[in-house]
Amino acid sequence: MKLAIVTSHPIQYNAPFFRKLAELTDLKLKVFYTWSQSEKAVHDPGFGQSRSWDIPLLEGYSYTFVYNKAKKPGSHHFWGIQNPSLNKEVEIFQPDAILVYGWSFYSHLKLMRYFKGKIPLWFRGDSNLLDEPAGFSWKKYLRRLVLKWVCSHVDKAFYVGQANRNYYLKHGLKPEQLIFAPHAIDNQRFAENSAENELEAQKWRTRLGIPSEAVVFLFVGKFEPKKNPLGLIQAFQAFTHHAYLILVGDGVEKEHIQKLVKNDARIILLGFQNQSVMPIVYRLANVLVLPSKGPNETWGLVVNEAFACSRPAIVSSKVGCATDLIQTGYTGWVFESNNEQMLKQCLESAVAQGKMGLQSRGENAHQLIQNWSYTAGIKGLEQIIKHEG
Repeated sequence: MKLAIVTSHPIQYNAPFFRKLAELTDLKLKVFYTWSQSEKAVHDPGFGQSRSWDIPLLEGYSYTFVYNKAKKPGSHHFWGIQNPSLNKEVEIFQPDAILVYGWSFYSHLKLMRYFKGKIPLWFRGDSNLLDEPAGFSWKKYLRRLVLKWVCSHVDKAFYVGQANRNYYLKHGLKPEQLIFAPHAIDNQRFAENSAENELEAQKWRTRLGIPSEAVVFLFVGKFEPKKNPLGLIQAFQAFTHHAYLILVGDGVEKEHIQKLVKNDARIILLGFQNQSVMPIVYRLANVLVLPSKGPNETWGLVVNEAFACSRPAIVSSKVGCATDLIQTGYTGWVFESNNEQMLKQCLESAVAQGKMGLQSRGENAHQLIQNWSYTAGIKGLEQIIKHEG
């Protein structure tokens, strides 16, 4: 079977999955990257900088970068992906099915409309309804109509978790059209060399002046309102226990954050860290905190990464993975989004466990995340490959 995958740009979470797919003997795979300018580096408005990952993202599978004529190229807006030759290039490949990652780009939606009814269209996304307000509004009604129309082009959809599955069902897809393919990261890369990475993290903590007995919280992500690092800082600064907070990232709120933490020795800013060092970064801390308030927070793959490094997590109710990955008191804690008092209580609950208790919960998290793997995702894909074949 020949499968065309259409996606915007190389992503550290997808590339290992594509490599594993390419190893399947009954599948011929080709990835069509639609943001051609991303071949060398990506400008990320969220981080406020251009970046290129320092791990291989283009090895082990067939791919092409399709020319993108957008005047302002990027995956952060609908008109940022415009590929005049995309449909033709996919046709030349003669796929038996097309898997589209994300519809909210001009070329991706155009492709879905063009191939509807000609070639089976499969879809993968991670949207949810966690931001949707209760009750009726015209904006909500019109959005529902648009999304139902988009989903009408899809033959099969891969859902990453329960919140994502509910999203598809709400927009007209039937249960038999949905295949479970969990959101995953390269668990092996984050878990391997564990002893060495723990030792390196301990050395790094010492250089940062963090006492060995202190509980350390960690934020990893963009310094932007959606991720709510300011809310985490405020909750932590109202927190009287002897603990530390490390923030890893960059973005539009960097200057505000720097001012807030200037006179607080318990809060440490490490800036943006590239992929190769992240297995050590997570081990600097005892607990990850993802305090997102949205809108448009999807899954929160940093939680998967922390779990793979045997760290539990505190997440807000707006984080898509909360239902699937957080078992309260066992793998972490969930607080109501934008509720600083509840977040503070979760921080206190974590500290109350002590370092040994947090280590135990980290082991629980590590065990749970083994089921959220590329292997599980491939099983879902193989179901329909065999059926279509």
